[in-house]
Amino acid sequence: MTWLRVFLVLFLVPVPLAAQEDIARFGAGPQPFLIRSTTDIAIIRPLIQRFADTRPDLTITYEQWGSNALFDRSRADCRQQSQPADAVLSSAVQQMVWLVNAACAQPHRSDVTAQLPQTRRWRDELWGITLEPAVIAYNRTAFSGGTVPKSRFALLDALRADPERFRNRIATYDIATSGLGFLFAFSDSLEATTFGALLESFARVDAVATCCSAEIITGVANGRYLVAYNVLGSYVASANHPEVGVILPEDYTLVLSRAFMIPRGARQAQAAAALLDFLLTPEAQAMLTQVGLVFSLDAAETGLAASARRPIALSPSLMVGLDAARRQQLLDAWSETFQPGWLP
Repeated sequence: MTWLRVFLVLFLVPVPLAAQEDIARFGAGPQPFLIRSTTDIAIIRPLIQRFADTRPDLTITYEQWGSNALFDRSRADCRQQSQPADAVLSSAVQQMVWLVNAACAQPHRSDVTAQLPQTRRWRDELWGITLEPAVIAYNRTAFSGGTVPKSRFALLDALRADPERFRNRIATYDIATSGLGFLFAFSDSLEATTFGALLESFARVDAVATCCSAEIITGVANGRYLVAYNVLGSYVASANHPEVGVILPEDYTLVLSRAFMIPRGARQAQAAAALLDFLLTPEAQAMLTQVGLVFSLDAAETGLAASARRPIALSPSLMVGLDAARRQQLLDAWSETFQPGWLP
């Protein structure tokens, strides 16, 4: 299938539009300003409130969405030329790259956006505002006195050595329902020589694929799961469960930057650009650090070598994961690993 045909199939097939998961409002100005985002309101509330304090002209509505539903809605708004949000922020950055490539965004350039590294900006229409590693989370009690798997190789060795211990007690995202989960699995399939072996081992121990970070992390905290693979470190930090330990895998650690886009046709494009510039200021980046959305990756603090960091770049290469045939191939391998009877 040619790239043009892939583009047309993805762009023209109707999609169901789901409602937002949660909603919050900030300020009481005369101008409405709509943000749609995958970031939990509870986590990002201090930053949106701080921005609202500087913009008394705005009433800000913040809608929290699942990544796939947000992509469907943003794509439909672009295709139908209906009124879009004023700003979109998503952790499923491959979907955001697709939207920009489909001419669903408008540009902005400022001193602060120009300072971003190339991995965190594309065409002056997409920008990464956070730094969040994909981690291995584990139950501290379960591994007290034992060896914690600090790499994928070590995790494979642990699963092979004692499969009964880990049966039904390894969790990860269900990539069929989670855009973020799909992104991590796709990145692993390109990066890791261990990817096939991990899927095989997950199948052998009846690992669990589920939708939601909160469910996975709570499961690790209460001992339902011993290990969670490829969860966002920011979600572990914000959950504040002292029972949950975090590993930045030594073989390599994926690093995500949530992507910000100003949709084409946004009524409050200037306010959206102001919000973007605010989110990239030292003040906002410090606040993002406090809520766990910006991680220090300094080797002296984390022990993670610079050579082991793998930023997920905002670039057209991510669109390979949205190729219909490539996507189905990965979903088929996933479904063979996580059979329906193994799901919670």
